[in-house]
Amino acid sequence: MLSAEKELKESIGNTTRRSLLRNAALMGAAAVAAPTIAMPSEAAAERAAASSFANVLEQPAKVTVFLEDKSIVTLTRSGDSWREGALTIDTERTKRGLQLRLAAPGSSVLRVHFRWRAKLPAATLRVLGDAWERSYGELGWREVVPERALPWYFLTFDGHKTHGYGVAVGPAAFAFWLCDGEGVSLWLDVRNGGNGVLLGERSLPMVTVIAREGETGEAPMTAARALCHLMSPSPKKSSGPIYGSNDWYYAYGKNTPAGILRDADLVAELAPAGGASPFSIIDMGWEDQAKFPDMTALAASIRSKGVRPGIWIRPMQPVVKADPRLLLPANRFATAQDAEGNPSYDPTIPEGLDAALARVRQVKAYQFELIKHDFSTFDFLGQWGFTMSASPARGGWNFSDRSRTSAEIIRSFYEAISHVAGDSLVIGCNTIGHIGAGLFDAQRIGDDVSGKMWERSRRMGVNTLAFRLAQHQAFFAADADCVPLTAAIPWSFTRQWLDLVAKTGTVLLISPELGAVNAEAKAAIKAAFAIAAKGGQELTPVDWLDTHTPRRWQAAAASGGAVEQYDWLGDQGAYPFEV
Repeated sequence: MLSAEKELKESIGNTTRRSLLRNAALMGAAAVAAPTIAMPSEAAAERAAASSFANVLEQPAKVTVFLEDKSIVTLTRSGDSWREGALTIDTERTKRGLQLRLAAPGSSVLRVHFRWRAKLPAATLRVLGDAWERSYGELGWREVVPERALPWYFLTFDGHKTHGYGVAVGPAAFAFWLCDGEGVSLWLDVRNGGNGVLLGERSLPMVTVIAREGETGEAPMTAARALCHLMSPSPKKSSGPIYGSNDWYYAYGKNTPAGILRDADLVAELAPAGGASPFSIIDMGWEDQAKFPDMTALAASIRSKGVRPGIWIRPMQPVVKADPRLLLPANRFATAQDAEGNPSYDPTIPEGLDAALARVRQVKAYQFELIKHDFSTFDFLGQWGFTMSASPARGGWNFSDRSRTSAEIIRSFYEAISHVAGDSLVIGCNTIGHIGAGLFDAQRIGDDVSGKMWERSRRMGVNTLAFRLAQHQAFFAADADCVPLTAAIPWSFTRQWLDLVAKTGTVLLISPELGAVNAEAKAAIKAAFAIAAKGGQELTPVDWLDTHTPRRWQAAAASGGAVEQYDWLGDQGAYPFEV
């Protein structure tokens, strides 16, 4: 390693929550930019436009079931049902889409594969997929890659039309798609943990397939938003825009009541008069009772400043040593280090679920008005999203109750958190947006940005904001993560990131380091808060077909339609190493 690179990495240190807890580096491959693909010629695009839609609302050509005993069973169609022995999959066309239901008495089922045949212009088609939970800087329009797993939904663009395919939110299975020149596949993971689900006599409504054929000349972002609204027609709407402060990106867990009250003072000073009330969110670190002896009093002090108090929790992890019988199996993790450092409650055991929810009840009793719950995907499944590929969980383990799928168990857990939280807003982080949609007020849609290195914020923040913006107000309020205001980040980048997040109307939270907020920064924050409090200007990326960190963003016509151009690279270019 070059000495300069080594010195820089040492000065940066660990910048993410999981790296502080696990002392492990990020996988750099996940943050590689999506390649730019040449636009098809006009003649080729016209030919593709007539045949680039695969109708996945029709009966599939083939249905295959994968069992825990290694059997692979091909089902035979009879009308709207597919059968082989006791295995049955019923397909029902509803107003929303094509519902797929599984019955498997006496069998332990792992996965189900549906295949639709269609001649697609693979050579000229662009494809945009989603991510299992948060994204990790990997999103972007790409060429057709037949084996690439596309979690939850995907879009295709043929030069004239943008078509969308997905499953309705709140599914009972983990779903991913494959797209190639011969057709489209849908794979449904119905496992319980890493083993097969035992449904008994129960019929499982796995997913409802959604498809939307695009219109000629329709903007890809318009099509993406329409698809997200079809998949999620009833998002949970919070009482107003979510903006304010979060201490993570200057404190990194070393927060104090004095620092948090300083943040609340700053937010109160810069928030618009008469607008939606801002938040001051306390992140990880408050669990140290020696530093934070009275959380009820701290919440009240924040509220007394005209700012709403919020707080971070990790509900799945025991605060003190727990009864091993209440915990999930350690072999869901890839390493012994992860298994030892991350014990987690099994929510299918009533006492385990109650212990996890005790954390939510605790902060609710402190009278916090926003609850950010974190780490549950990693705690449930033993993997980060960037390691999942086509398999959200490692094989060989299961929850205590094997009668439900992992997706059902996770959805039930989210419902329980939402219920206990009551009228407090709920933000999910390292949670599965497609399962939490309709239950969460907001969701962290990308991995951590950084208060120590701008390159990480460019890769993670700008990328996820551009390519998951369509989920905003369709699934929940999208949170592309904070705007760190620290001495380590050049103000030129911070100013632009602050401006972009505010104008998209997504969640806007600043992390203001003591001494880093001067008069110019205050003026910029005040202007951004005023925009955020009114819901933004619906800024959307213009050049997202050509880059994975779009520079050109256009406001909605109602906001004037102006195009903003941002410079994410400056004169130093990108940093080519892991961040």
